[in-house]
Amino acid sequence: MTRIRFLTLCILLLATLPRVSARWQADTVLGQGYQMQYIDQPDDYAGKVRCTVIRKQTSCTHPRAAVLYIHGYNDYFFQAQEGNRFVDSCYDFYALDLRKYGRSIMPGQRKFQARDMKEYFPDIDSALSIIAADRRNNEPLVIMAHSTGGLIASYFLTLNPESDVNALILNSPFLEWNFNGFMRKIAIPSVGFLGRIFPGMKISQGSMSLYAESLLKQYHGEWTFNTSWKTVKPEKVEASWIRAISSAQKALRGKNPKITIPILLLHSDNSVHGNKWNDDFLHGDAVLDVGHISKLGRELGTDVTEETIPGGMHDLALSAPEAREAFYAAVFSWLASVLPHIQK
Repeated sequence: MTRIRFLTLCILLLATLPRVSARWQADTVLGQGYQMQYIDQPDDYAGKVRCTVIRKQTSCTHPRAAVLYIHGYNDYFFQAQEGNRFVDSCYDFYALDLRKYGRSIMPGQRKFQARDMKEYFPDIDSALSIIAADRRNNEPLVIMAHSTGGLIASYFLTLNPESDVNALILNSPFLEWNFNGFMRKIAIPSVGFLGRIFPGMKISQGSMSLYAESLLKQYHGEWTFNTSWKTVKPEKVEASWIRAISSAQKALRGKNPKITIPILLLHSDNSVHGNKWNDDFLHGDAVLDVGHISKLGRELGTDVTEETIPGGMHDLALSAPEAREAFYAAVFSWLASVLPHIQK
């Protein structure tokens, strides 16, 4: 190989690698000692993309573990109280705003756009690399993921069994569509087929806002967040996104579980339905079917611990106080039991 061809190959290779576009800087979204940095990723079918890594490190000399949080659909990391609980309990805490979500949204981008859940794998890889460089005592590495983030994390670990991740916490993972049999078996696959031919075709998700109302302080909840990044009413999605979700869900099913690291599966004890507000929305999962979560979640790996949180909401960390405390108690108790046995 000539020198010119070798240099050209090196330049092309470098162009495909993620790039840190800035060093750690104060996270103006959360404050409270949180820091963030953007990671520029190679362009995709829609143009430039980046992800964002957020962190807050514990003051403990010997952290119990490093925890990476991955958010769900129509979401971003805003749960400072959740991160603080980990930091105060001697865990280094990191969170990832995936490409086209939250802090990572770039001008002109279509929010939440994805044609394959594998598109998020470089974002996870980048975050894991940053955490690896930060780790002070080679402490264990835990991924904690919510809803669609739980689907993505499970898919990632299924296809990357040699990753450095030592344990997985799933908060109401999106493992099945919350529809009746006709929708799941006929309508969704049909839309997915169209998504192969017409990837940009827009699909309505309706106009229900009750889950957002159960969270937002201005309605019935306890929390505040950026409603441009986490919208009150669902936006239209592309048919290719529906196909991508279904493909990832299908890949996780089968008689032989593929994830061998310990998994903690958490979900509410009930799902709530309806198109008019009532207080049941404050005490149940208004997004997914908890029966689906339980059945399919237990099949994900060879070492799954299931915890049902009475009165938990879809995001258990945003539940009413009693359920929220039960969620944290279950998480920290499980970590205390599994971390000592992890081979680092």
